[in-house]
Amino acid sequence: MTGSTLLIREITSDEFALVWPAFRQVVAGGDVLAQAPDTTFEQAQRMWTAPPTRAFVAERDGAVLGSYMFRPNQPGLGDHVANAGYVTSPEARNQGIARALCEHSLRTAAEAGFTAMQFNFVVETNVSAVHLWASCGFDIVGRVPGAFRHAGLGPVDALIMYRRLDPVAR
Repeated sequence: MTGSTLLIREITSDEFALVWPAFRQVVAGGDVLAQAPDTTFEQAQRMWTAPPTRAFVAERDGAVLGSYMFRPNQPGLGDHVANAGYVTSPEARNQGIARALCEHSLRTAAEAGFTAMQFNFVVETNVSAVHLWASCGFDIVGRVPGAFRHAGLGPVDALIMYRRLDPVAR
């Protein structure tokens, strides 16, 4: 399965059903994303695809392996900094999908005119994500003690991670 080409493409709100299985599985664990395990399809669809948010999927051989979305981190005077969220299907882990999604999101955000990307809530016990984001150039710029109610560990810290985006030649 890893020999086929990975296609990352933008989706519309009408295509969110492609993302839902992975989103639901990741959120249900209660260990990596802030969304409640009982988040409904409609709530997730709005969060992942409602403008100004843009959403993308990673597909291989017709199977959706992961997704990301990005949007302005803040309205108005903070809208030059992007914020993003990612989900990878549990069966597609350790195949480079999250890295491919992150690298694609950085390029796409830069092309859209964002000058930086900030992750507001990276669960510190999600060691693989913290390591991946750091390897993609993100720095930990803040820590919010006990901000995440981990399903198995109780309160754990949330990290704020930040990276400037390289200007895109126009």
